[in-house]
Amino acid sequence: MADLDLHDLSKKMAKLDFTMMATRPPDGTMTARPMSNNGDVDYHGDSYFFAYADSRKIADLRADPHVLLSYTGAAGMLGGPPLFVTVEGRATLIEDKQAFADHWTKDLDRYFPEGIDTPGVVMIRVDAKAIRYWDGADEGTISV
Repeated sequence: MADLDLHDLSKKMAKLDFTMMATRPPDGTMTARPMSNNGDVDYHGDSYFFAYADSRKIADLRADPHVLLSYTGAAGMLGGPPLFVTVEGRATLIEDKQAFADHWTKDLDRYFPEGIDTPGVVMIRVDAKAIRYWDGADEGTISV
């Protein structure tokens, strides 16, 4: 079993676009929804997502900023095992347009038609605290 470091795991995660973002609403239950990292996967322990400020996920994060991201990759060549990654972290809500521009991709225009000037858009930055991965027989934890 070989341990991956954050750099090696980042290379593997580059092909994983969607995650399930789990949050805890004020009533204490857990909920999750799919989120896209929009190709922003030069991964150093932070993940970036965009949402509308009046969405339920933003209300959840304002109540409790703890987040769990769960990624699943397709099986590798010749039917090799898929990659599974969970990221435990803390979300920060960012409303700065320059920060938006640093992480914006053209694909986001589909959901936010006025780009970074779309009213009510907010960026979610998830700062990883612990990353757990399963890659075939390889598994491990990276503390960030």
